[in-house]
Amino acid sequence: MPQPQLSPTPVRVVKNIDRERYELFTVETPGEFIGFLAYQVIDDHTLELQHTIISEGFSRRGFARTLVTQVLDLIRADGSTIVPTCSYVQDYLERFPQYGDLVAHQ
Repeated sequence: MPQPQLSPTPVRVVKNIDRERYELFTVETPGEFIGFLAYQVIDDHTLELQHTIISEGFSRRGFARTLVTQVLDLIRADGSTIVPTCSYVQDYLERFPQYGDLVAHQ
């Protein structure tokens, strides 16, 4: 099964509950904002992943894939599931079916 190629730049993901999004930053201090994956809480164990946005200066360098991979790993660790309405996440799940078990059964 293919593994997602992640960005070689060290990054960290922060769950910003107030803004309902996972944010991606470079790890140096102060970290530079790279982009985010917006979500909406459906219930205690399900998140709708709505859209992935990467800042222009960071586009086409694997950061969207890195962000989605890390977010899906966090959601899996929480024992939660997703409803992928974001087209990027939908494409990602087709390319990396090992994350398909995270999709909530409607």
